[in-house]
Amino acid sequence: MDVFAKALEYAASNSDKLAEALWQHLLLVAVPLAIGLGLGLPLGLLSSRSRTASTVLINSFNALRVIPSLAILFVAIPYFGLTFTSAAIALTLLVMPPILISTDVAFRNIDPAIREAANGMGMSPQQVLQQVEIPLALPVIIAGIKTATVEVIASATLAAFIGAGGLGSFIVLGFSLYDNAILLVGAIPVAVFALVAEVGLSAIQRSLEPPAARA
Repeated sequence: MDVFAKALEYAASNSDKLAEALWQHLLLVAVPLAIGLGLGLPLGLLSSRSRTASTVLINSFNALRVIPSLAILFVAIPYFGLTFTSAAIALTLLVMPPILISTDVAFRNIDPAIREAANGMGMSPQQVLQQVEIPLALPVIIAGIKTATVEVIASATLAAFIGAGGLGSFIVLGFSLYDNAILLVGAIPVAVFALVAEVGLSAIQRSLEPPAARA
């Protein structure tokens, strides 16, 4: 029997486990992304405004970026155990750099003349930020969020190594049993999720770009 047919048959016969794994995987993606956005966006804005903050934040998170997620995962285990929390911490550290760095770059690259023109029109700093800077920065920020989202969808499979569930549990089981069909039950949905995120966020990014940039 074709391996894809076997994978479909296995998925159908284990639909309850697959549904649970899908839900766990979505949580493993959504929670780190939410934390990453909540911290990365304001820290990126701060970084773009302060050279000292930029040096500290960018260098710190770039240093974290070279550490494999699996290594961070196993460092968290002695403190938080084989839990969802350990996986969420490791994945949050994964999503932070692209969000923070893209936000920093987006605001830093805004032409100072645009800010001066807005100030000259009598806009308050808050109005300049909300009505001028954020709309101009959004396409680059979305690009960073897209990178973070695709990375965390793929890396969330590592949570299976500590029993935190997700679609990676099928991949790990498939490897341990040398069964490609079971492996595909986990791998195919992850690939589809990543593709949907890439296409969807790319479309949003293009819609936010100025007409001249889209052309």
